[in-house]
Amino acid sequence: MVKAGSQVVSKLLNAHEADILSEWSQRLKDDGALQSGRIREAELLAQCKGFLITLRGALEAGATDVDDAAFGPVRDLLADISSSRAEQGFSPRETAVFIFSLKQPLFDVFQRHSQENAALALETNWAIGLLLDRLGLFTVEAYQRTREALIVRQQQEISELSTPVIKLWNGILALPLIGTLDSERTQVVMENLLESIVQQSAEIAIIDITGVPTVDTLTAQHLLKTIAAARLMGADCIISGIRPQIAQTMVHLGVELSVVSKATLADAFALALQRQGRTVTKARAAATTTPAPSQS
Repeated sequence: MVKAGSQVVSKLLNAHEADILSEWSQRLKDDGALQSGRIREAELLAQCKGFLITLRGALEAGATDVDDAAFGPVRDLLADISSSRAEQGFSPRETAVFIFSLKQPLFDVFQRHSQENAALALETNWAIGLLLDRLGLFTVEAYQRTREALIVRQQQEISELSTPVIKLWNGILALPLIGTLDSERTQVVMENLLESIVQQSAEIAIIDITGVPTVDTLTAQHLLKTIAAARLMGADCIISGIRPQIAQTMVHLGVELSVVSKATLADAFALALQRQGRTVTKARAAATTTPAPSQS
């Protein structure tokens, strides 16, 4: 940022901050900043005023570039605003407009009150545009980082929710898998299963792949890793839910799971009970007796 121009901008903020704040906040409201209801007018005004104060402080310190140390508070404030807006569901455009909409109020105030020569006026306008462009890009980048972090966290939460370990019987667990298995999700599956084996003192773990759309060599490797880890914890594994199409694919690929498999979860559960020395039998209906007719 040009030094002479930055000095003029600093003077503008000192002398006409109230006018700039009023015009800036009105532009944001006209652009629909309050329509979504995600932010209140008082909060919006506080953000605008806080930004102008920190910006003035950086310029008064003689900073000429947004990467200067004096701009640290400005960057921190914008990072906080961008993060909060990303978490509140604002769009990238709505977040960027917070900075870019300040250009016109600064230009207007400068035109009304500036008595500088043409060369300095041009330099100041250039300095205003360059400064706000850099700060706007920083705001969008901070917003993007927060959004990416939110997406990663949501993916992790979904992975954990989509891999529940269910207790079917004393010592018997079931792990129904839905969707595609990749390396990251396999790690979550393995951790959940091993923790449940320890907590439940499980002897048998049924891994149901009915909800897995396809099984290729990579998916089979992930399953084998999970099975091997469970065996190290002392639990036998049974695979259930292998559909005919998946079975044909596995044979074609030469995939060998080296583990007992059953067509359905019910069959796998019955086998697990059998290994524990238990059987499932149908309860007999209680015999009914017809009361003898009374004699009068």
